[in-house]
Amino acid sequence: MQKRFPSLSLSSYGAGWSANRRIAIVAATVAVLLAVATVVAWLSGGNNGHQVPDTAAAAPAPSASSSEAAPKPAAGSGSVPHPPRIAEPVAYAKAAAQMLWSYDTRTTSRDQQLAGMRAWMTSETKYADWASVVGQVPDPVLWSRMADQDQHATGTALEGHYPGAFKQALTEDPSAITKAYIYVVTVNGKQQIAWKNGGAGAEARAVTLAVQCRPSHDCSLAAIAPSVTQ
Repeated sequence: MQKRFPSLSLSSYGAGWSANRRIAIVAATVAVLLAVATVVAWLSGGNNGHQVPDTAAAAPAPSASSSEAAPKPAAGSGSVPHPPRIAEPVAYAKAAAQMLWSYDTRTTSRDQQLAGMRAWMTSETKYADWASVVGQVPDPVLWSRMADQDQHATGTALEGHYPGAFKQALTEDPSAITKAYIYVVTVNGKQQIAWKNGGAGAEARAVTLAVQCRPSHDCSLAAIAPSVTQ
């Protein structure tokens, strides 16, 4: 029986926040508020424990470069939706999670997928960890093999919230966030996957995102955490 190829999964392809971006984000939002040991324990770490779908025999592992540049806008964004004009962190994070969990290799090339995802990122390069987003996308060879099977998926965000440690940090020092206005949000949901010959499946998903929402501005995505914090 034909097995599906790995799906785009926040837990499976994350390259982790780069050291420089992690330091900038933590310094601007959380490190000021929490003890150093707590911050390191929160933002360090790797896989969040979710399992990827079954893979075809000898399917190559993703190898997207963490420094890979985003495609030029001319590449288009295929099935990737445009970022919504939302000024509330949790609502934006839920929309971003749905975008990250959704793809359609039948109509969208890998470059288009990356271009569409890039449009959701903050324009403030000091806080934008593009590498953590690129790390979610399979390498070109694997994307091509997924396309051969018409693999596509739809994400649904069922719930979003601020992790307990982040809420505690804001309570202890509400003014500390006013430098970068980056909020930490965890989103729980599901991903429905389908491929040719009637193949289909569904999986639970969870992700912790860093979302920037400056006053009087729409929100944008800053980074994807390497592990989920509830």
